[in-house]
Amino acid sequence: MQNIKKIACINDFSGFGRCSLSVALPILSVCGVQCCSLPTAVFSNHTGFESFFKLDLTDSFTEYTREWDKLGLHFDAIYSGYLGSKEQVTLVTDFIDRFKTSDTIIIVDPVMGDNGKLYKSFAKETADGLKTLVKKADIITPNLTEACFLADMPYVSSPSEKTLRELAKRIDPDSQKRTVITGIVSSDSVITNYISCENEFSVYESIADVPSRSGTGDVFASIIAAAAVNDIPFTDSVKIAADFVKQSAEYSHRMGIPDTDGAVFEPFLYKLGEIFA
Repeated sequence: MQNIKKIACINDFSGFGRCSLSVALPILSVCGVQCCSLPTAVFSNHTGFESFFKLDLTDSFTEYTREWDKLGLHFDAIYSGYLGSKEQVTLVTDFIDRFKTSDTIIIVDPVMGDNGKLYKSFAKETADGLKTLVKKADIITPNLTEACFLADMPYVSSPSEKTLRELAKRIDPDSQKRTVITGIVSSDSVITNYISCENEFSVYESIADVPSRSGTGDVFASIIAAAAVNDIPFTDSVKIAADFVKQSAEYSHRMGIPDTDGAVFEPFLYKLGEIFA
């Protein structure tokens, strides 16, 4: 019997609004991967809404993962998303040190900001901690704002290819990682995903027909994670993820779904299932 791949997915859970674990669970599952959820917080709805309830789970993290340790769990990948404090970054770093083996892929989606700014209530010390965490990663999926912060470079909304290459090189000086800088929208409405893989650089472009919406980065990174443990080449995985996000966002816009509700991806999950079958 074929072994089902397992990914430890470290992220928050939002009861409403398609993001974080509520996105990762169905996407990893339809791609034939077991999503082993490690929630860092529970939200009634994500923080893009005017108000929300939050239950912080930082104090539960150590006991939670100790039980996994007792079970002797092995993960094909460890995938982290939004981390709400410097302490959580440290806990995830320790988790990687404890559970990583020679064949475990580390995927870090360094969620911290957009449009040139850190998210409100996101502390700079937490962002600084993410700079350390990405050093442990095999795959990194920052947006342009996050890439600029990780590289200690000023934010430019429409960077040149030279600037993008410099960003990627500063994030990964030894060119050992697979990095994609996601969702760069140019003045002529072209979305660029800039890919750095084994010291080679490429771009994957599509037309930005509709505005961006909450949670699309989580959709993108979850597909990248599923592809990684299924041995799909990194450049191909970026194309799959970008096309899926575009289709879901366009459908959501046509249906008049509020941007805060996220991208309506459910009708298209079967297509991912076909790709990963």
